[in-house]
Amino acid sequence: MEKEFLQIVQKNQGIIHKVCNIYCDVQEDRNDLFQEIVAQLWKSFPTFQNRSKFSTWMYRVALNTAITSFKKAKRRPDQNRLTYDNFQIEDNSYDTETEENIKQLHRAVAQLSGIEKSIVLLYFENKKYEEIAEITGITQNYVRVKMNRIKKKLKKLMTTEE
Repeated sequence: MEKEFLQIVQKNQGIIHKVCNIYCDVQEDRNDLFQEIVAQLWKSFPTFQNRSKFSTWMYRVALNTAITSFKKAKRRPDQNRLTYDNFQIEDNSYDTETEENIKQLHRAVAQLSGIEKSIVLLYFENKKYEEIAEITGITQNYVRVKMNRIKKKLKKLMTTEE
């Protein structure tokens, strides 16, 4: 069972990396969350019953673990991590308009709630609303409503930043 688990996780590890990248800004935090998600997947693996695709189940476990971790982190006092933005150092290799738009979008996404981040991540992965609903555990209609609200929220966040 362990060998099967490791093969499947290795094959689908991109899912875990995507979830970690959307929920964590610092590489150290991404590494910690990655380990936490793998541990949770291992713990839950015996309960996987092939009712859905493995990737769908994996997204669900990864997102639930990330959201739980995200909520716990919000309750902790600010740890004042130093980030690249704190230094305001101009990096000429990323001065294109596209790169700035991507950074702006990432900053806006970082301000979303846990479930909103999950929906956006899955949307960016070109998942259909039906699959997003299955992964997040909310109805397909509510996914549509949330996505419309998220788009408006992101647009507002990005225009107020300019």
